[in-house]
Amino acid sequence: MAIHYYLSVFPLEALIASQLEPEEFGSYMAVGARNGSYEQIIFVEVEEGYSEAFDWAYAKERCVPHPDGQPKHSVWMSVYRALEYTPQDVMKAMYLTTMDGRVLKLAKEDYSGPPQNRAFYTYLEICPIHPLVVSRLDPGEFAKYMTAPDNKVTVPRLVFADLKSIDFQHPENTGNIGRIYDRNLDHLRACVASVTDTRNKVNKNVERSVVESVSYGIIRDGIFVGDTDKLAFFPMPSIDELRRHHYDWARSAQIV
Repeated sequence: MAIHYYLSVFPLEALIASQLEPEEFGSYMAVGARNGSYEQIIFVEVEEGYSEAFDWAYAKERCVPHPDGQPKHSVWMSVYRALEYTPQDVMKAMYLTTMDGRVLKLAKEDYSGPPQNRAFYTYLEICPIHPLVVSRLDPGEFAKYMTAPDNKVTVPRLVFADLKSIDFQHPENTGNIGRIYDRNLDHLRACVASVTDTRNKVNKNVERSVVESVSYGIIRDGIFVGDTDKLAFFPMPSIDELRRHHYDWARSAQIV
C-alpha cells in the first residue's frame, strides 16, 4: 500500500503518514471511533522526503498494514513547526473536512491577485497562529508582511483564509456575497476604519484567537499558504459549484 503524507494545519499543526487516501484520512481524523472526536480537519497532502527535519525512514518503518491487512491509519511524524519546514512547492491539494467526516478537495492554483481592489480584507489566520484580522494588504502583500524577518512579530510561513465580511462603505453590496463574518460589528467597523486610514497600521486584530472552528461558508476567495517568497492558493468553489458537485459536503458544512 502506498504511503501518503499529510500536513495538518487545523486544529493541530502536524505531519502525519498514512496508508489512507485523502478522503478516507479526512473522515478517519474527523470521526475516528477510537478517539470519539467529531471535529473539523484542514490538511494538505505533501510530497515525500522534502526536509531533514522529519524522519522519513521512521514513517516507512511504522506505516505498514495491520496483521489483518487493514491499512495503517496514521503515523505521527511531527506536532511542532511542521508548517515551517514544508515549502509550498511540495504541497499538493488541500482538504476541508466537516465534523461528520465529509471531505472537500481544493486544488492548488496560481494566484493572479484579487478580482477587484478592496479597501480592506478580512483574514482568518489558521496556522501556526489563530487571530482574525482586518488589513488593507491584499493576500500576497499580507503574507509577505506577516513573514518578513525584519518585523518584530513574525512567523516563518502562514496559512490564512480570506473571509466575506460586510462592506461598510457600500453595505448594499454585502447581500450579493451570501453569508458573512458578522460578529461584533461595532468593533469590526472600528478596526476597518483604523486600517483604511493610511496614517495607521496596515493590520488590526479583530479577535486575538479563533481556534474552536472554521466557518467554511464565509471563506471568500480561498485559503492561502504564504511567506516572503511564495504564495500558494487553494480557491474555494462557488456556492453554485458546491450545490452542483459537492452538495453533501456543502450541506454538512451548513452552506446550503
